Amino acid sequence: MSVPPLKIADLAAGYGKRTVIRDIAFTVEPGEVFGLIGLNGVGKTTLIKALLGLSRASGTADIFGLPAGPPKGRRLLAYLPEKFQPSPLLRGWEFLSLTLGYYGKVLDRNAATRLCEGLDLDPAALGRQGRTYSKGMGQKLGLLGTLLTGLPLLILDEPMSGLDPRARIMLKDRLKEYSVDGNAIFFSSHILADIEEMCDRIAVMCDGRLIYVGPPGDLMARHGGQNLERAFLAAIDAVAR
Repeated sequence: MSVPPLKIADLAAGYGKRTVIRDIAFTVEPGEVFGLIGLNGVGKTTLIKALLGLSRASGTADIFGLPAGPPKGRRLLAYLPEKFQPSPLLRGWEFLSLTLGYYGKVLDRNAATRLCEGLDLDPAALGRQGRTYSKGMGQKLGLLGTLLTGLPLLILDEPMSGLDPRARIMLKDRLKEYSVDGNAIFFSSHILADIEEMCDRIAVMCDGRLIYVGPPGDLMARHGGQNLERAFLAAIDAVAR
């Protein structure tokens, strides 16, 4: 039996003396696309930071069977933060080479060029400095560096941020292709249509706790929603009542 890329049990995390999330438990399986959804301020980014050892946490969070906090536990994952901005001074090629170097990998320029086209980024942009990039171009560069790692677990915080509709569709295609090889993808997003389309399972967070973990379709069936957006709102309203 393969080891889950991500396994969380009884996780609580926060900052200083404040606990933001508690009683978090779920598992992400190999080849699974798993989405995390919730309103602003409920703790999604805190959860992601706990997985990366960037916030105070208790409980269990394992990455491929190793504790998530220490660097050794993170060697098989690549992370793209929310509001990613490339270095203004590095050229795109330099950024990619530096990023892959952190993982002991050498940049394959042909693979990078092909993936540029698969993300609707002009490969010529890689010869320019980051300060010349638009928000969308910078996001595509970050996604490019993350996908090129080829690592078996990707953790992405709002990966669609700044992308236009064409780029969003192309990214969704690339992520589905990435998972076909058995790689797992865990990501948060406010764009619930993308979550509904892409994810095998989702976790719904409300007030620092998970109120649902399972397939998007089951949440929609349970709450009678015509789509995931309406089912999500009905689920969190039910908790508030």
